[in-house]
Formats: sequence, structure tokens, C-alpha cells
Amino acid sequence: MIHPPRRSTALAALWMSGWLAAMVLIAIAAKVVGKQLHVFQIMEIRSLLGIVLFLPMVVAAGGMRAVRTRHLGLHVGRNAVHYAAQFLWFLAITMIPIAEVVAIEFTLPVWVALLAVIALGEKLTTARVAAVALGVLGVLIIVRPGLDHVEIGQVVALLAAIGFAGSITLVKSLTRTESVVSIIFWMLIIQSVIGVVPALMVWQTPPEGTWTWLVVIAVCGTYSHFCMAHALRHADATTVVPLDFLRVPLTALAAWLVFGERFDVFTIVGAVVILGANLLNLKRGGAAVAVDKQPRVG
Repeated sequence: MIHPPRRSTALAALWMSGWLAAMVLIAIAAKVVGKQLHVFQIMEIRSLLGIVLFLPMVVAAGGMRAVRTRHLGLHVGRNAVHYAAQFLWFLAITMIPIAEVVAIEFTLPVWVALLAVIALGEKLTTARVAAVALGVLGVLIIVRPGLDHVEIGQVVALLAAIGFAGSITLVKSLTRTESVVSIIFWMLIIQSVIGVVPALMVWQTPPEGTWTWLVVIAVCGTYSHFCMAHALRHADATTVVPLDFLRVPLTALAAWLVFGERFDVFTIVGAVVILGANLLNLKRGGAAVAVDKQPRVG
């Protein structure tokens, strides 16, 4: 008999600490490696290492029988979108302060809510409209168009968030028939295939010391979702999602300590407004959030 998971805020917080550590490390590693290697090469190495790292999970789930699919076309479509969004995320990390990228990234659940109305036929509620409006306001506060100038990196980060939202909307369709192991397995395989030609076009021998950071990206990107999944098993999304928002100050602190990056009051205020949009979005029902909270750099 399979017993339901123990409901515990403390256990959820413990698993979330793993998620937070992994996501902060990915951002720092991406910033370091992005100064030495092209984003295409980083992503290809990440996918290839991810396949090796994920094979034990496939074996534990039953081997190739666990990843058989009748929806390869949907997997390909989802991962083409995800690959583009992931490329934009890595690129944004190399262009603007990490705190800004992460703050803008937190608009993702808002775009998922909007796309769910357009693509999945879900109901457009007052809460959803207000959440989208707050999310856009938060981005405008961070970007501040017209007050100075809009950084290209900020636009890239926003496009990445919207791209991830499209990817997650497709994942929602896949979860009706596919297991998490299958979805992640095909993600790694398909993105390795998509990225091989672009990576070869810019390939260079990774400088000494970069392999450590590349392995960090691969390990954290491959296994961070297990921390999030376990957190969601032990507590409701209304508890887990606000904990995830700690990524904003944690990545800002890490970026300041490692790179000397500064962040201004506009980033803080905009991030708080975006948090408000996410909390309002949760009121429409937390069931979908478990899917919405997939790792962005998986």
C-alpha cells in the first residue's frame, strides 16, 4: 500500500532549500561560463551531461519502457520552444545583473495563466486579469522604459519568461499521458539533437576550470526539479511558491558577493509587485502550480 506523503511545512522548506541552492548555483555558473564559452556550447554540454546524469532515474523507473511515447511530435514542439527560451535565459544572464533576470523570470506564472486561457481554453477570471496587469506593472517598474533606456538584456529576459510559459503550457498537455521521467528524458535527448549543429558552429575547447561550472549547471539543472516536486508533495503551492521567491534576494546577494553586481530600488519594488501578481494568481487554484514550477533551466 502506498502511503500519502507527510504534510510538513518544515520538510517542504528543507526541499525548497535544495531547489533554491541549485537555482542560485545555476545562475552563478551561467554567468561565469558565459564569459568564456558561447551559449550554444554551454547548452549542448549541459544536455549531454544531463543524459548521463539522468540515466539512473530512467533505470529506476523501469528502463526504456518508462520513457516510451506516442507523442514524440508534441515533445519536439515543446522542446523547440524550451530550447529557445533557455538560450534567451542564458544570454540574458550574460547581459544584465542576475537579480534583474530572476525578477523578470518570476512573471512566468502570469504568462502561463494567460496562455492557459488562449491555448487550453481555461476561464479568464478577474483574478487572472489582475495578476497579468500586476505582472506587467512589475516588469515596467524594473525596466523603466522612457526614464533612461531599456536594456536589451531586459527584453531578452522577458522573452525568455514568455518562452518558458509556452513550454510549460505544452508540458501541461504532456502530463496527461506522460510521466515526469519521460518528459525530462525526451527533453534532454531532443535538446541535444536540436543544439548539436549550433554548438559545433561555435565549438572551442573549454578553458581550464570551466568544466567544474559546466558540471554544476548539468547537475543542478537535471535534479533541481526533484527538490521542487518533493516540496510540493509536503506542502501546498500557496506555501511553496512564496518560498521560491527567496531566489530574488539570494541570487542578488550571491551576484554581489561573486561579481560585485549592484541592484537598485526599482528592481526590489518591481520584484515585490511581481510577487503580488503570483500570489494573486495562486488564488485561482494551486493545482496547476505544481506544473508551473518546473525548473527554468532543466
